[in-house]
Amino acid sequence: MEYINWDNYSLEDLFGDIDNYTYNTEMPIIPADSAPCRPESLDINKYAVVVIYVLVFVLNLLGNSLVIMVVLYSRVSHSVTDVYLLNLAIADLLFALTLPIWAVSKVKGWIFGTPLCKIVSLLKEVNFYSSILLLACISMDRYLAIVHATRTLTQKRHWVKFICLGIWALSLILSLPIFVFRRAINPPYSSPVCYEDMGANTTKLRIVMRALPQTFGFIVPLMIMLFCYGLTLRTLFEAHMGQKHRAMRVIFAVVLVFLLCWLPYNLVLVADTLMRLQAIKETCQRRNDIGRALDATEILGFFHSCLNPLIYAFIGQKFRHGLLKIMAFHGLISKEYLPKDSRPSFVGSSSANTSTTF
Repeated sequence: MEYINWDNYSLEDLFGDIDNYTYNTEMPIIPADSAPCRPESLDINKYAVVVIYVLVFVLNLLGNSLVIMVVLYSRVSHSVTDVYLLNLAIADLLFALTLPIWAVSKVKGWIFGTPLCKIVSLLKEVNFYSSILLLACISMDRYLAIVHATRTLTQKRHWVKFICLGIWALSLILSLPIFVFRRAINPPYSSPVCYEDMGANTTKLRIVMRALPQTFGFIVPLMIMLFCYGLTLRTLFEAHMGQKHRAMRVIFAVVLVFLLCWLPYNLVLVADTLMRLQAIKETCQRRNDIGRALDATEILGFFHSCLNPLIYAFIGQKFRHGLLKIMAFHGLISKEYLPKDSRPSFVGSSSANTSTTF
């Protein structure tokens, strides 16, 4: 059976008006009538994609588990940024648990049924939204701590817990449409897929589903980050705060990597939305090109979930010290390898206002 990725096409896109079609309750069967625009086969080798998924899964599981362990083993007081980055690691770890399922589906199609389709799709969406919302909160925390030297808000950790709960709740709300509409579907000439089934007139609904999350789950947080980090950088350079600048390197790297991984995917989504709105001319070739671009950029986005621990390891000196201290405590390495100042910390600390364990 030829492998076709149908994930980027709505039923209406492929078959026009589907009001008269009937569906099986458990596994809908789409009639193999003539489609106005049939998707092309993937150029990307599905087994190569599986290898990538497995690699991301292993790196994600190992890296984010180490991040969580270092934070929890830390005996020093956790800063606001620490709490945010800890939640970021938890979100990435939850997403990693879905990757084996996605990998199997690339080879055999979606054989897991509708309930698991909804759950893993929800976890994937929650990971994306919680990540960028947490990064936006980190940018605001650094902005308050450095530009306004506001210790009142940045040191009240009980507020941070409520903020994190709010972020998880908002991420869940933004992801609910995917949970509601995703189901296992059996398209013609292809393996089963985990797919959005919205019935008739899906184009308008799909645009609404994209516009709201992209606005509040990507564009608004991105604007917040650009504003906060722009003013923060200006303050650091004007005040010649060298040590504070070094303490910010990991934070900037985390944000930059997130943008490099997820911005291409969101730009392609914008292009797809413009095409559906007829703002740009729609052709079968263009639709298939956008579909392939979505596949490729989504894989790039998946890589983001395993890159943050690598940033901490290569840039965050204090993270390495904290990890070495844990390994020495459990007898995995000799204590002579420990640095003199081995306080568990990811970013380092430069002052009471900017101290973080990341």
